Amino acid sequence: MARLTESRQPRKQRLALLKAPLHARQKLISAPLSEELREKYGVRSLPVRKGDRVRVVRGDFKGHEGAVVRVDLRKTRIFVEGVTVKRQDGTPRFVPIHPSKVVIVALDLKDGWRRSIVERRGGEVAEEAGGGKPEAQAGEGGGVSG
Repeated sequence: MARLTESRQPRKQRLALLKAPLHARQKLISAPLSEELREKYGVRSLPVRKGDRVRVVRGDFKGHEGAVVRVDLRKTRIFVEGVTVKRQDGTPRFVPIHPSKVVIVALDLKDGWRRSIVERRGGEVAEEAGGGKPEAQAGEGGGVSG
């Protein structure tokens, strides 16, 4: 990953993280894959996306498993289904979790771009995982003949 700043000073590192653009923060939302997925896809970690299933490995909700409901790039937090606390009025509220405190146990590969990321990193994606290629295949309809 490209560095946000060349400085080694902690204050400048923190400032670079604070002021990082959203496209750079997407990579900061990476989480490790479970052992089974590492063997299956040959990839160690991927950015967490809505729809992935994750297991919380640190904190009060350790061991809880659920789908990612929302990803907050501005605060570098994810929200997991079932990881909630009650508000004062009794309504549930999702607890924000840092992506480094979770392990991805199931990938959502419906998106062709995500499939291409796994394939580009050297992993093999089975066809039954769903989704298609991100680019249109050459020679498939829409062409002008003759």
